[in-house]
Amino acid sequence: MSATNTAVTSQLSGSASTGPCGDDDCGIRDVLDRLGDRWTVLVLVELYKGVRRFNQLQRAIPGISQRMLTVTTKRLCRDGFVERTAYPTIPPQVEYRLTDMGRSLADTASALADWSRTYKDAIAVARDRWDAEHMQ
Repeated sequence: MSATNTAVTSQLSGSASTGPCGDDDCGIRDVLDRLGDRWTVLVLVELYKGVRRFNQLQRAIPGISQRMLTVTTKRLCRDGFVERTAYPTIPPQVEYRLTDMGRSLADTASALADWSRTYKDAIAVARDRWDAEHMQ
């Protein structure tokens, strides 16, 4: 066996994988891809407050376009985090709600939003200090 093969190298050295999930694929990259876009966390946090109609979501999230809200909600529905219910009315009424899995993720996203609020000013001060020292 080749010593350059990572599986063999790990076995030979007795070291375990140092990735975030060890040797298995825990799906962290998929979750971070979803959370890493510009709008997902904001939509999750808003839906954490309760069922919202499309226009309510759009009004509650400053700067999001109709197209981006549509794309974001479709992705969240596809991933099983959000449930979409369309009512046969004129004009059509659509509501979004978190699934149990979505609520679980929104708990974490809400905690991240709270943490961001708490440390926003401290981060700005740290950036200003770093920039003053390193951007000359």
